[in-house]
Amino acid sequence: MNLFAVKPLSRIFAESESGEHKLKRTLGAWALIALGIGGVIGAGIFVRTAAAIAERAGPSVTLAFLVAGIGCAFAGLCYAEFASMIPVAGSAYTYSYATMGELVAWIIGWDLVIEYAVGAATVAIAWSEYFNKVLELVGLHVPYQWCHSPLETMGPGGAHGIMNIPAVVILFLTSLLLIRGIHESATVNNLIVIMKVAIVIAVIIVGWNFMNPVNHTPYIPEPTTYTTPEGITHDFGGIMGILGAAGVVFFAFIGFDAVSTAAQETINPKRDMPIGILGSLVFCTVLYVLFSHVLSGVATVQDFRTAGKEASVAFAITKYMTGYAWLAKFVSVAILGGFTSVILVMLLGQSRVFYSMSCDGLVPPMFSEIHPKYRTPWKNNVLFFVFTALFGGFLPEDIVGEMTSIGTLFAFILVCIGVWIMRVRRPEIERGFRVPALPVVATLGVVVCGAMIYGLGRTNWERLIVWMAIGLVIYFTYSRKRSKLRLSGEAE
Repeated sequence: MNLFAVKPLSRIFAESESGEHKLKRTLGAWALIALGIGGVIGAGIFVRTAAAIAERAGPSVTLAFLVAGIGCAFAGLCYAEFASMIPVAGSAYTYSYATMGELVAWIIGWDLVIEYAVGAATVAIAWSEYFNKVLELVGLHVPYQWCHSPLETMGPGGAHGIMNIPAVVILFLTSLLLIRGIHESATVNNLIVIMKVAIVIAVIIVGWNFMNPVNHTPYIPEPTTYTTPEGITHDFGGIMGILGAAGVVFFAFIGFDAVSTAAQETINPKRDMPIGILGSLVFCTVLYVLFSHVLSGVATVQDFRTAGKEASVAFAITKYMTGYAWLAKFVSVAILGGFTSVILVMLLGQSRVFYSMSCDGLVPPMFSEIHPKYRTPWKNNVLFFVFTALFGGFLPEDIVGEMTSIGTLFAFILVCIGVWIMRVRRPEIERGFRVPALPVVATLGVVVCGAMIYGLGRTNWERLIVWMAIGLVIYFTYSRKRSKLRLSGEAE
């Protein structure tokens, strides 16, 4: 069979409604917007913002958020058209299978493991940091060695990390919730979303009066380099600093595309999917620019390189916002809840992508086995808990965070290309939403996302190449031989 054989849309729709693999439709437009916000606002804004300020861009981190937001907007428009046209589980993987063929679909499905599974591990590590902050409020703490990776040795007295136990625990609990059901998960997510949006707005309003103009001067630092304590050198300042920071804070936008993975569980996907994807993206971009402007104005670059590296928002409030120590405590508790919803959405996205790949025979059938009572792919959730626990428990946040960003950017590029191909090949298919000025939007999406990949640097390119090489080995030794499309002879 041709490696680029396309899966017929008639087969995709038929499989999504079959009794064996049918998921329960319970989500509406507002639930999808909340799901998107729940997945977007989290570790990116509360943790990766400080990393971008310290290592890449200084106060020009706001420009980095705009670049990342523009790239996401182009990709988001393309996602919205695809989701309204092919309203089934699987997100970019399914879209690619219908447009660019099986090999590309496999590549993007494997790539999405970096976005969702590794992304969930990244947020779990950030959750661990703030969990310790909350414990400190009652005079407790997790010893350094049990809340840090073995690769981290910056603890008190040169303490060496062994395993990040809190990160593993939160991954376990969210996996259990997803096994229980999408409706229950969405309800918990909605409550958390209200809380963390309120916190972001509170920090913006209160912090605005504590900004120091000196911290914003110069707004775009002169180009230089910065070497992290782990020995990794980044471009700092100038255009390359902004592009690199855009790649870092791009992690803050990951989640809006996870909305598309829930298309098969949406009541009216052709109408509600575009609303959920674009609504959550616009809302979060506005908050991000304001939040990063305040945070970079309140604390210094040096703060975020040293004492304020972990739990950065709580640190900035405690040190500089006199009289608002109570807010720092409330922020720590609220952020903890916010991170939980991000992990929930990312694990949801991951399980639905591999569910679709399993239905196609590209990964083992256990990934699409549905629980008889809860109607969720429960074995899928269990296996990805183990996978994410290994990353969250034994790797530091900066490594897994940037892996997540580059994997997602690559997926966005393929989605932008795919929607253009589909418009040319199948213009007759009904679309609940159409990308305006499609050739221009798709091209700009590829260019902007490509620029952010370039800004992330050679180390991250190498990690992506190695991960993709592993995926290709699996495809040619297992997936291609068991492809249901290949065995059925229905390929187009």
